[in-house]
Amino acid sequence: MNSHYATYPSLRNKVILITGGAEGIGAAAVELFYHQGSKVAFLDISEPSATALIEKLTTQQPPATSQLHPPTFHHCDVTDLARLLTVAEEILSHHGAVDVLINNAASAGGNARGPSLQVTPEAWDFDLNVNLRHHFFLTQAVVPSMQRQGSGSIINMGSITWRIPSVGLAPYIASKAAIMGLTRTHAKEFGAHGIRVNSIMPGSIVTERQKAEVLTPEYRAEVLAAQSLKRELMPEEVARLMLFLASEDSSGITGSSHVIDAGWVGDS
Repeated sequence: MNSHYATYPSLRNKVILITGGAEGIGAAAVELFYHQGSKVAFLDISEPSATALIEKLTTQQPPATSQLHPPTFHHCDVTDLARLLTVAEEILSHHGAVDVLINNAASAGGNARGPSLQVTPEAWDFDLNVNLRHHFFLTQAVVPSMQRQGSGSIINMGSITWRIPSVGLAPYIASKAAIMGLTRTHAKEFGAHGIRVNSIMPGSIVTERQKAEVLTPEYRAEVLAAQSLKRELMPEEVARLMLFLASEDSSGITGSSHVIDAGWVGDS
């Protein structure tokens, strides 16, 4: 881990559950939590990407004094609720509790792109199931273990798309806007048990998928023109915010949405 950035002793040996952890922001989070000495379990539909990530991390030469736990991968399509809850049960059975839940998996499905008048019910359901429904039901599955231990941190991944607002992605944008409301109500509901619930709203983040599907020269110019900081944001910059919100350094922060967009839309 780059020694230029913070180490959080409170994350050592904590159980971290991350959805969509094989690529992009999720993969950056898996890597950073791993280097904090956390016990990371992550879900994804891409087994090749997950295997490559674990191989990359476990073949790195750690410091002689470190005690790192190899991440564990669970193949899971988060739209399959039965599979999602089975995996959650397996992780809870193995670890006893989840200390930090990061609801990260997301998709701006190709069938849901385009004008709202062309969105089908099937495309709507797919986007909502990936981007919102799994947040709720995975939270429902792990919160009892957090309640028993009297602590926990839940981080829901939103987006600034509804704040801009973007067009042509109505189901995705609707689900991401709903995450702010879900975050706030769960912060109130679970706060009495010492559970903190926050959300992160990224702007344009340069993931491999973004580069392949979205980041044309024209779009890049549009993004940089809108941002206060005239540079691209990388996945690990979002993951470092996750570390802070997961750690005891943020022990008094809950019910908040944290924007990381280089000043595109500004404060939360």
